[in-house]
Amino acid sequence: MFEPIADLGKARILIANDDGIDAPGIKVLERIARSLSKDVWVVAPSSEQSAVAHSLTVRRPLRIQSHGRRRFAVDGTPTDSVLLGVRQILKDKRPDLVLSGINRGCNMGDDVTYSGTVAAAMEGTLLGIPSIALSQQLTGDDPVKWSTAEDWAAEIIRQVSSVGWPRNVLINVNFPDLPAHLVTGVEIVRQGKRKIGDELTERIDPRGKPYYWVGGQRTEELGVPGTDLEAVQRGKVAVTPLCVDFTSFEAMDRLATVFQ
Repeated sequence: MFEPIADLGKARILIANDDGIDAPGIKVLERIARSLSKDVWVVAPSSEQSAVAHSLTVRRPLRIQSHGRRRFAVDGTPTDSVLLGVRQILKDKRPDLVLSGINRGCNMGDDVTYSGTVAAAMEGTLLGIPSIALSQQLTGDDPVKWSTAEDWAAEIIRQVSSVGWPRNVLINVNFPDLPAHLVTGVEIVRQGKRKIGDELTERIDPRGKPYYWVGGQRTEELGVPGTDLEAVQRGKVAVTPLCVDFTSFEAMDRLATVFQ
């Protein structure tokens, strides 16, 4: 188990994301983290890395660039950023908590398998640090309601950190696309079902060769009670513990009956 963090005011917090060092969401998360602790560090990709999942750069060197006091950019993925943050930039004293986000757009259902935001929290978890991914839902071309995440996140981080959780688990938080005062509470829910990329668009380049865009269409199960998708649809903040151990113990038991 990760031990509860009784006093976040004494905690060292590492912030990462997948939208990049200059993204609005990471600046919101910095303000939130600094309301909890004075020992806040930011290590994030130098450019947007959405949907890169838990990829690690191994075929070229990585570079770190300072972006001010306790702010650094890495020319790699969210995973690279957390790894270098923990193992290099903060090697003198490891962080007590990793926060990833706040992502522009929610990460629910099957999004979590593609999400760089979730991957940064996964890397923190694999490095033995309690980690929380945070995302703000948006709808269409409406302005992102960053104030909703800003109003709700600090208390959620404080409450979650106070109880601790298993060491192979990260916490995934999604804020609904509503003004903060219309959010109706927080629910602990399971991962729903939503698949991105069902729509492929084929086009022809100037040389007559086909190319493809992966579309944003999603197949969603919005109405299934107890899921992140359904909770956010009802105006709740969805909090989902995600396990980094992908083992299916039910399948193990079934396969064991064959190989005896």
